[in-house]
Amino acid sequence: MATDTSPDRIEIGQIDWEEYETGRFNFDRKTVGSTLSLLAVGLLWLYDFLFVAERHPVLEQDLILFELSLTPNNVDWLFGLTLVALFWYVVVPLYQNKRMTMYYWSKFKQNTAAIWSLGFLAIIFVMGTVGPLIIGHPEPNWGNPNAPPVFFGGEWAHPFGTHRTGEDILEVTITGAQVSLQVGLIATLFSIILASVVGATAAFSGGWIDEVLMRFVDLLMTFPTFFLIVLLVYIYGGSLFLLIVILAFTGWGGTARLVRSEALQRSEESYIQAAEAAGAGKAYIIRRHILPNVSNTIITAATLIIPVMILTEAVLAFLGFGDPNIWSWGRIISDGRNHLATAWWVATIPGIFLFFTVLSFNFLGDALRDALDPRHET
Repeated sequence: MATDTSPDRIEIGQIDWEEYETGRFNFDRKTVGSTLSLLAVGLLWLYDFLFVAERHPVLEQDLILFELSLTPNNVDWLFGLTLVALFWYVVVPLYQNKRMTMYYWSKFKQNTAAIWSLGFLAIIFVMGTVGPLIIGHPEPNWGNPNAPPVFFGGEWAHPFGTHRTGEDILEVTITGAQVSLQVGLIATLFSIILASVVGATAAFSGGWIDEVLMRFVDLLMTFPTFFLIVLLVYIYGGSLFLLIVILAFTGWGGTARLVRSEALQRSEESYIQAAEAAGAGKAYIIRRHILPNVSNTIITAATLIIPVMILTEAVLAFLGFGDPNIWSWGRIISDGRNHLATAWWVATIPGIFLFFTVLSFNFLGDALRDALDPRHET
């Protein structure tokens, strides 16, 4: 009798039964490492919040080399949590799947603008994470107001010039990069998580669950977020933490629709039907089959959401609804717009960084979409 050697058939010996014998929860090194890392950050924040005095947080220490005291606030803790999550769920998978990573990289690097954008964003990332630890935060210096940049008659002590109250524009720009990274990455991470869960659940569950979730998404997309921000700023005052929370929990509606559309196509695939026939539950199928197979759409959407979050924060700060205690790019642009004739560098230099950061993320998102989605190939 002839043997069926069709490549579409899977022989018994080809199945990794150990994966299934471990049950639904596969505690591999990545799962254990990521869980412990996130739990450690959460416990440190909880200890800092509950048991340490407000002005003496758990990580406060005097760094003689940098002459800086580390006093993390809630936004800093969230930013650290976000960086840990990105390491375990972005960097580690790229390292583990080297062949697939090199394949997508070969397609990505065909876009020259995206390569330059990636390099610029790497500089912004280093500026926003390491820069404030090295140069510190802007401090007023009334003895040196409105000093021009170094190539326009200024000194190397202030290469980008100074503000009218003496703050170094280089320090202000680096602090603005930190604020933009915090808003963009934190808000996007939580938005993507909500959008992925809601979109995949609605697509696979169907029926009244799909109807309720999508009507909630419709309501969310038509909700006047700007007026909510104005109201909360009026009640509680400007707060970066409050702004991040509002953006994170109101800006995921459009992405949820994209994930649902992609998940609907995946729900009709044969491997989903096989998992259902094997007795797998809905939550297990969504977590192990639906979400991994729509990850291309999720990654592309994330890179396009980040610049929207950054620009939204800059606009709100420009209009005066941001945190008055933080030098964000929007705040310094607003503060320097009335002095363009005498101190053009105050608003122009941070504005250039904001412009190229948003533009670079858009180039990066377009290149990732072309590389990850074969439907965009030409």
